[in-house]
Amino acid sequence: MNTIAERIFDYLKGFPPFNLLTKEQLLSISKSVDVIYLENNRFLFEIGQPVVNQFYVVRDGAIGLFGSNNNLVDKCDEGDIFGLRALLRKGEYKLNAKAIEESIIYSISLENLETFITPNSKANKFLMTSFASNVRVKTSEDNDFVQALQHSSEYTYLQTADYSKNPITCQVRTTIKKAASIMTNKHVGSIVIVENNKPIGIITDKDLRIKIATGMYSIEDAVTSIMSSPVITYPETITVAEAQIAMLKHKITHLCITKDGTNNSELTGILSEHDIIVLRENNASALIKEIKRSRTAEQLRDIRQRTEKLLVRYLEQDIPIDFISRLVSAINDSITQRIIEFSIAKVNIEPPTQFAWLSIGSQGRQEQLLMTDQDNALVFEDVEADEYENIKAYFLKLSNIINKGLETIGFELCPAKMMANNPKWCLSLSEWSKQFNNWITTPDQDNLMLCTIFFDYEYVYGKKEIVGKLSESIFKSIENRSIFLTYLGRNALQNPPPLSFFRQFLVEDDGEHKDQFDIKARAMMPLVDAARLLILSHNIKAINNTLERYEKLIELEPQNKDTYLFCIEAYKNLLTYRTKQGLKQNDSGRFINLEALDKGNRLQLKQSFKAVKEVQELIKIRFKLTQIL
Repeated sequence: MNTIAERIFDYLKGFPPFNLLTKEQLLSISKSVDVIYLENNRFLFEIGQPVVNQFYVVRDGAIGLFGSNNNLVDKCDEGDIFGLRALLRKGEYKLNAKAIEESIIYSISLENLETFITPNSKANKFLMTSFASNVRVKTSEDNDFVQALQHSSEYTYLQTADYSKNPITCQVRTTIKKAASIMTNKHVGSIVIVENNKPIGIITDKDLRIKIATGMYSIEDAVTSIMSSPVITYPETITVAEAQIAMLKHKITHLCITKDGTNNSELTGILSEHDIIVLRENNASALIKEIKRSRTAEQLRDIRQRTEKLLVRYLEQDIPIDFISRLVSAINDSITQRIIEFSIAKVNIEPPTQFAWLSIGSQGRQEQLLMTDQDNALVFEDVEADEYENIKAYFLKLSNIINKGLETIGFELCPAKMMANNPKWCLSLSEWSKQFNNWITTPDQDNLMLCTIFFDYEYVYGKKEIVGKLSESIFKSIENRSIFLTYLGRNALQNPPPLSFFRQFLVEDDGEHKDQFDIKARAMMPLVDAARLLILSHNIKAINNTLERYEKLIELEPQNKDTYLFCIEAYKNLLTYRTKQGLKQNDSGRFINLEALDKGNRLQLKQSFKAVKEVQELIKIRFKLTQIL
C-alpha cells in the first residue's frame, strides 16, 4: 500500500462507520479514495446538478451545506460524512456544498459503499441512524417550521415501510403466459413464485421485456425458467431506510416481506421501489410543497385529507405525539396562509392597512390534530377615526371569505362564533389591548373563560410585529393587576380530577352525551389551564403549546420537575388517546363511551388524572387558594 493510502487508512479508522469495518475492508476503500482540494468558497456540488456516484468525508477544513435561499443547513467538519442521502436518493442535488474554509475532502465511490460498508451490519446501522442526525438546521427565517419538516423527513426514513400485504403469487409450474395474465389482471408489476407459501423467486415487468419479448424464452415455459432467485427477504418491521439500502445494494426494485425475514418462512408482503417513492411523496415536507403550489380550496381540502392519513400512519408507527402535533399544526398553518392569499385575491383589493391573522384555542396551542371547528381572530393596525369603519368593514368581509374557505377545507364554523368574521373578534390593536385589559381587570366568570380561549393565540399570517405589540400590552396589564393570576388560578381548579369518591369516572349527567366521559373538559383542559397559568406567572411570552409550557417550567422550576414531567406524560397519553378515538369514531374524539374501554385503558386514564391532582395541589399552594376554595 502506498503512503497516501496509508494516511487515508489511518485517518478514516478514527471515524464511524469506517472504524466499524474490518482492516481489510478499510484498506480496500483507502486504496481507491479520491482526494479533493477545495479553496475557500469553492463549490463541490450545486443544486440541480446530477448526483454523482460518490459520497464525501471531510479530511481538513469545513464544508457548508446551503439551501436554495443560501441558508446554512449544516456545517460538516473533520470526520463528517455528506452527500450520502443524495447518493441513495439519486436524481439531482438539493443542496449546495461549498467550502467555508480551505478544505481537503475524501471522495468514496458507490461501489465501495455497496461492497464494504452496507454489508457490514454495524456500519450499515450507523448509516441508517445518521439519516436521522446528519442534517441539522442552523439558521432559518422560520426555524420551528423548518425543524418540523426536517424531523418529518427523518421519521420518514426511520419509520416502518408501508408494503403491500396482499402479494400476488403463483406456483412453480405456472407458465410464463399464465403469470403475465395474472399480473395484467391484478394491475401489478411483479409476481412472486411460492412453494408451500415460501417465496422462491420473483418475476417483474422487466423480466418479461428482457427475457420474453426478445425471444429468449417461450411464454409456455414455466415461470421458474425466468424468475430471479433467491429472492431478497426482510421482516415486516423493515424501515424505509433499510429498504432503500437493500434495493441499492442488490440492484433490485422489489423486496419480499416474510414472517421472520428469511426466505424459509411465510410470505406476507411485497415492497416495491414505487411504494418507497409514494411514501416519500406523502410525507409532510411534500404536502407543504403541494400547499404552496395549490390553486384552489378543493386542492387544499385534498391535501388536508391526506394529512389525516399521514396522522393515522404516524400513530400506528408510535411516532411521538408531540412531534405529530407540531407537524400537523405546521400543515394547518400553511393551509390557512394559502386560504388567506386566495381570499385577498378574491376581494381584489389589497388590505388597506397591516393586519395579522391569529389562531386561538387548540389551534393556537398547536394541538389541533383532528378536523375540529375553527377558532380565529384578526387584529389590524390602529387607523385614523374617519377611516375606521371602512377598514373594519374590509377586514370583516375578508374574514368572512377566509372562514368560508377554511370550512371548505373541512374546518367547521365555530358554533360559538369565535371567528374573525365576528365583529367582536376583528379589532384594531388598541381595541384588542383594551379588550384584554378589561378581561384582566374585571375577571368575572365570563371574562375568565374568554381569557382561557384568547390567551392561547398564535400568529399565522400578516404582520408579526402587531402580535408582538399585543403581547406586550397584555403582559403589562397582568403586571399591573397581579391579583388576576389568583383569579385565573381559582378558575384552573374548577375541574378537579374526574373521579368520584369511589374512584369511578365522572360522566355527563344528561344531554346528547349522557353517561359518556368528556376527555377534553374533564382531563385535558385542567392540564392546559394549569400550564397556561404557571407560564404566565413567569411572564413568558410566545410559548402556547401545553407540552412546551411544561418543558419550560421544568427549566424555570427544577424543584417541581417530577410534577411537570408527570403532566407531560399524562397530556401526551390523553392527546394520543383522544386522537385515536376521534379517528375511530370519525369525530372530535371528545366523548368516550366508557363501556368500550378495556381495563388497561381505564388504568392509563386514571393514572393521567393523578397528574391533574398533583399540579392542582401545586397551584393551590402557589396562589394561596386553599382558604379561598
